[in-house]
Amino acid sequence: MDLTGKTALITGAGSGIGEAVARAFARAGARVLVNDLQESGARVAGEVGGTFLKADLADMVAVRDLARRALQGAAGRVDLLVNNAGLQHVAPVEAFSEEVWARMIQVMLVAPFQLIKHLVPAMKANGWGRIVNISSLHGVVASPYKTAYISAKHGLMGLTKAVALEVAGHGITANAICPAYVRTPLVESQIRDQARTHGISEDEVVRKIMLEPAAVKRLIEPSEVADLALYLASERASAITGAGHLIDLGWTAR
Repeated sequence: MDLTGKTALITGAGSGIGEAVARAFARAGARVLVNDLQESGARVAGEVGGTFLKADLADMVAVRDLARRALQGAAGRVDLLVNNAGLQHVAPVEAFSEEVWARMIQVMLVAPFQLIKHLVPAMKANGWGRIVNISSLHGVVASPYKTAYISAKHGLMGLTKAVALEVAGHGITANAICPAYVRTPLVESQIRDQARTHGISEDEVVRKIMLEPAAVKRLIEPSEVADLALYLASERASAITGAGHLIDLGWTAR
């Protein structure tokens, strides 16, 4: 896939899925704008020849400023938007902090809406654009104790579909990717914690706890998600829009 001449903004691109997407897009010829709250985003941007745009997506004003800086730095042209940034918190609904819940919804649902809102006009003006939202298997199914994450990811699926219908006549597509557990620093930390809690090996945590409903008992690699994002961002995927694309290890096949 060739993305030469395209500019991509990728949120949460300092590690994990976002970093893999940034590297894949850069290899395909895109100019990459790397957003992250952590300075690791600067490292990734330097390694792929991109630009680091630090911003806290939990701050609504900062998100608007991120969109402005992205457009300003790209001479008014952002062709590809990948909404990837996310966070996780686990607690029973009655114990879930309202402040944490609101922060998670802002980062994983409101911020993607804001960036789409502010970047779509430029895509329309250019007659071309690709929006790829990194949702989750939990945008399709639910698990206990993750109300904020699941609410945000389900909402992101609805946002993807509604936007796809609105922009279809302008050469713009909007799609979501819904992976099961991906080998990211966040997931690996969860595995270590559960191994200590249950007194079992990390491999057993993956196979018997995290992936018990899945047919394939392994973590997904970030590069596998990036490969699908690259396809959806390409010209070849111009007929694909408004869809959630599962990479779920057979989780929902039952």
